Amino acid sequence: MNYLCLSTSLDPGSRSRVMTRTAFEHLAQVNGAETTWLDLADMDLPVCDGHAAWDNEHAKKLKLAVEKADGLLIGYGIYNYGPSAIAKTVLELSGKSFSDKVVGFICAAGGPSSYMSAMSLANCLMLDFRSVIVPRFVYATGDAFEDEKLTDEDTIARLGQLADDLTRMTTALRGTSVSTS
Repeated sequence: MNYLCLSTSLDPGSRSRVMTRTAFEHLAQVNGAETTWLDLADMDLPVCDGHAAWDNEHAKKLKLAVEKADGLLIGYGIYNYGPSAIAKTVLELSGKSFSDKVVGFICAAGGPSSYMSAMSLANCLMLDFRSVIVPRFVYATGDAFEDEKLTDEDTIARLGQLADDLTRMTTALRGTSVSTS
């Protein structure tokens, strides 16, 4: 199995990146899964214009990474009670590459009130591309961090559980066996 952990934040001090990196390390170390890290802060993705955006070299790299993955974890920040625009851009530029993939979400927000924001991306993926959504996602606020470091043990444990669930669900969908802890 091949997994992609995708950090969509463009903020250098991104909490969603820290959380996604924690899940990435869990997938790679504990589950021993073939796991790829992709950080959109290292790319120059265009705004989806319905035409030339798909010819952009970074858009092509993103789409290829999604195509190669059996399962994905997408980390993003929540702004104004919704996913960041760049998180939506990932779906727009990768489109059908998400078809029949297992997808989990990692969300960082300023407060506890926008925990349902993952549903907008989940609905797009389920309805447009028949993605299978991990029914658990990890949502954390600034209280889980200290000096830009993830310190909340519950959040760390939930990230590990999300990674394990992604592995189990992807394995079940693909019909092969894998050992998880």
